[in-house]
Amino acid sequence: MSHNGSSLPESIEGAALIAFHLLTPFLRSYRAYWGASDYQSERELPGDDLVSYPKWEFTHALMIYAPASEVWCWLVQIGAGRGGLYSYEVLENLAGCNIHNAEQIIPKYQELKSGDEIKIHPKSPGMKVVDVELEHYILVHNDNREDGVRSYINMTWLWYLDAIDATTTRLISRSRNDYSPELANKLWMGPLLIEPMSFVMERKMLLGIKERAERHGMSESVGAN
Repeated sequence: MSHNGSSLPESIEGAALIAFHLLTPFLRSYRAYWGASDYQSERELPGDDLVSYPKWEFTHALMIYAPASEVWCWLVQIGAGRGGLYSYEVLENLAGCNIHNAEQIIPKYQELKSGDEIKIHPKSPGMKVVDVELEHYILVHNDNREDGVRSYINMTWLWYLDAIDATTTRLISRSRNDYSPELANKLWMGPLLIEPMSFVMERKMLLGIKERAERHGMSESVGAN
């Protein structure tokens, strides 16, 4: 079976997981801090100050048995129209994302700088890259409070590589979200809808990065021998 989320059985599994988590609001704490220790969830990370008082946030973490430089190659090419999102491809494309999850490192997408955008959907506004540190982290930030709109969203999403040693990396994903109190925002941006759905998709994305980095590193090691 495919391990990249592009197969129909895996996407059916993803849809079932979304349904399960939509019906289990009492599991919110599990979803908010999946894989993260108390220290990792409370640790100050780049971008925290951009959303000082989030109404909804998460910190997820997992260990990847590959060097940070290897993990970075997969992380830096993330996005629609780039290397994909490494999640449930069928579900993403049912939503019109036109995602094609890469199974190889793509040289032309190995550079990312402040001012670039990472898109989740080709027709939706991209997430603005505001800070990048090579082989360490990518921070995106969208904030429309200064646009004079009544309904605002201020959000960050950080992917942070914590090199444990030469062959082990902890990948931490953190998002912090503030939004105006309209009913639509409470329903969509709050924990009722986006939180359980995004958890399932983002968890698969992190596992997809892990699987690719470990597999690619292993194949290179075998080739070297």
